[in-house]
Amino acid sequence: MDAVTPPPTATGAHAHCDALLARCQGLAPVRTAIVHPVQANVLEAARDAVEAGLIAPTLVGPKARILDAAKMCDVDISVWPLIDVEHSHAAAARAAELARAGRVDAIMKGALHSDELLGAIVHPDSGLRTERRISHAYLMDIASYPKPFIITDAAINIAPDLAAKADILQNAIDLWHVLFGPSLPKAAILAAVETVNPKMIATLDAAALCKMADRRQITGAVVDGPLALDNAIDAEAAREKGIVSEVAGQADILLVPDIEAGNMLAKQLTFLGHADAAGIVLGARAPIMLTSRADSLRTRMLSCALAVLLVEARHKGQIL
Repeated sequence: MDAVTPPPTATGAHAHCDALLARCQGLAPVRTAIVHPVQANVLEAARDAVEAGLIAPTLVGPKARILDAAKMCDVDISVWPLIDVEHSHAAAARAAELARAGRVDAIMKGALHSDELLGAIVHPDSGLRTERRISHAYLMDIASYPKPFIITDAAINIAPDLAAKADILQNAIDLWHVLFGPSLPKAAILAAVETVNPKMIATLDAAALCKMADRRQITGAVVDGPLALDNAIDAEAAREKGIVSEVAGQADILLVPDIEAGNMLAKQLTFLGHADAAGIVLGARAPIMLTSRADSLRTRMLSCALAVLLVEARHKGQIL
């Protein structure tokens, strides 16, 4: 395999994510359908991921607009397959077809709305649905916390009910094992308080999820909740409140009650806490990189790395 250009290194202590990027350098680039890449920043991100040895792209969208975008940013796309379709909706549908047929192993969002792309993925005829609900996971690596952790779901499920939260949690647990091995992650079910309050649905769901884990309806993790954020990630805060828990103060997975809580938490950590962040959509038969125009190059590279490791795990039969 040819030498690859190392991805940009983050400032600060982000060794965990650096290690994930290093793991990818020995793996084949993931065949990736890039959906509606009609803006320069999308093609620039694709070029950087190719140079880092992470993806082998297939561009899916209106040919004329893609060529215009490539000219604008001076990205040579001549060696990349390009499938010409009329508009973004058709591009999303064609990308799903490519994944279903096994012609690509992952899908990357380009210049279209997330719900348009995901609508094609979850369509009954897409062939990409599993028994699980689709969900999004952010892997975070921040200098003020001693280990990486996952926030879920901060991008897709608006107000998930108990059944949806069970799938969201299991998706995140499975991702954790792909990234960090067989040891059991500690999953905190977040709420505003750490006691069960019948007037607060998040606390009732947390208690039910813990019992589901006890009954092995959720597997592969130590689960506790409800936990407030402070006592989920700070051992002293947990001790002050008298919480005795294997999870409190050392969570690996933070399951948020709704999209507002998750989205604000993830963006606060990224933009104010300068955390490394990588996002991936789980629960389909192909990983989906749901990048945003506001995402840094580092975030885009790390998201590609998650897709590489998930595809490798699928090829080894470790996940569906």
